[in-house]
Amino acid sequence: MIVRPATAADTPAIQAIYAHHVEHGFGTFEEVAPGLDEMTARREAVEALGLPYLAAQDDAGRVIGFAYAGLFRTRSAYRFTCEDSVYVAPDVQGQGVGKALLAAVIEGARSAGYKQLVAVIGDSLNGGSIGLHTALGFKPMGSLTNVGFKRGRWLDVVMMQLELAP
Repeated sequence: MIVRPATAADTPAIQAIYAHHVEHGFGTFEEVAPGLDEMTARREAVEALGLPYLAAQDDAGRVIGFAYAGLFRTRSAYRFTCEDSVYVAPDVQGQGVGKALLAAVIEGARSAGYKQLVAVIGDSLNGGSIGLHTALGFKPMGSLTNVGFKRGRWLDVVMMQLELAP
């Protein structure tokens, strides 16, 4: 597996991975999967900020995950804080893809001069994401209870944080 900057050619695979999580998971609070044009616009917006938008590719050349860092909030006082997102193809979850992607996002955000990286994890039952972030040094900062409602279920948000630089 290699982790590399995502390209326009990766968009269909990235969109399919994300659509799976939108339609079957609770890690994202989106309820309708965005199309290719929207996914392209999102990648380009992240890249325009100088932040990492990465793809994981297996030995056969298939995109098996993606991750990126985006702005945590748009107000200027938050300018040194970003937020990560990590999505892995369902057939390779638990095989280190997310860890490799998140480690590369951490380094990319640090290299871009950000001081804090925040994880806003959908669903307090999302043990995989919580464990991934914990393994890479994120600290739990609290949770917001019942702030999302998706597919008939109330969802919490778990907040975690990693200091990238003092």
